[in-house]
Amino acid sequence: MSIKSISAVALLISLTGMTARADDKDSKHEHSAELSQAVCVLLPTMGNKVRGRIAFSETKDGTTRVRGRVTHLTPGLHGFHIHQYGDLTDRTGKSAGGHFNPEGHDHGGPDAEKRHAGDLGNIEANADGVAQVDISVKGLKVHFVLGRSIVVHGGKDDLKSQPSGDAGPRVAVGVIGIQQPAAAK
Repeated sequence: MSIKSISAVALLISLTGMTARADDKDSKHEHSAELSQAVCVLLPTMGNKVRGRIAFSETKDGTTRVRGRVTHLTPGLHGFHIHQYGDLTDRTGKSAGGHFNPEGHDHGGPDAEKRHAGDLGNIEANADGVAQVDISVKGLKVHFVLGRSIVVHGGKDDLKSQPSGDAGPRVAVGVIGIQQPAAAK
């Protein structure tokens, strides 16, 4: 192996955090803690004002809690889904792709036996346009949704229309990322 190859490997190891010194607490790689907490900052799509913050927290019993707050919605129900891609290049949110659906199931409600993994149902905005989100999802692993997106739709998800519940336009979208451990409160 050449000196350049060894240097490249050393650089790769240092950048990926594959090793950690015992005395360097900041470089300690804690996969279980890092990959069980995620956050998504929702930004409005073109022509909308919807914003929010959603946190994902995986529990020991295999349930993931999805909690947060979404503002500037019209009062009522709004489709709320995990979408395939964390691509925000299209200002209407369409580059986020369809619902996250690794098993190829039909669209359904969050309690349906067979549904898209990203089918989280609806969130409800009050008269002030604010939705408090608190959803528990069995079997959803945080590490499978990192880099994907959350999309909030302008209308109600009917939980049955194919392929995505006829929930209307995408009014907010954000990428799901690893949450800084100190911020997970």
